Amino acid sequence: MPPNPQLSNKAKPFRLNTMILAIISAALLLGIVIGVSLTSLANSNPENINSSVYIDSAAPDANVCVQYGASAIVTDTRIYLTLNPFKVYVTQPRMQPGCVLRTSDWAILQQRNLVTSQQISNCKSSLNTFAYTGKLENSPQVACVYQNDAAGNLFASHSAVGTTPQ
Repeated sequence: MPPNPQLSNKAKPFRLNTMILAIISAALLLGIVIGVSLTSLANSNPENINSSVYIDSAAPDANVCVQYGASAIVTDTRIYLTLNPFKVYVTQPRMQPGCVLRTSDWAILQQRNLVTSQQISNCKSSLNTFAYTGKLENSPQVACVYQNDAAGNLFASHSAVGTTPQ
């Protein structure tokens, strides 16, 4: 008995569809692998700061900073305000690594003669702390800084998703 031509025609398209599905699946898997590897390469760029580990390692005196405070990204910018006519001008920000010390660890600055007793007294009376940029042994720029909790962290706030800062 000869094979039924209708049955053999149905079997071929099924085999063809399975092969197409396998090729598409392989291409999709290959695309995912390539995408993940490209994303990993893009994130390892030093200009792409995307983790606190990178910020900690870039801080001046990284071991001292992590032990006695917290690493920080310091943004220096100037704002110029004219009154007649009323205009606001802002300089390009300059980003650099820095360190904010805990109030209990100011002695490290005083031992190196980077702050005076008067500066410590003034900073302490305002409930502030010290921060610096540059290496401790190379005359860093030390400043008494105020912790501003009023601004909040809109990146961590779940209620801020979809809202704009005011």
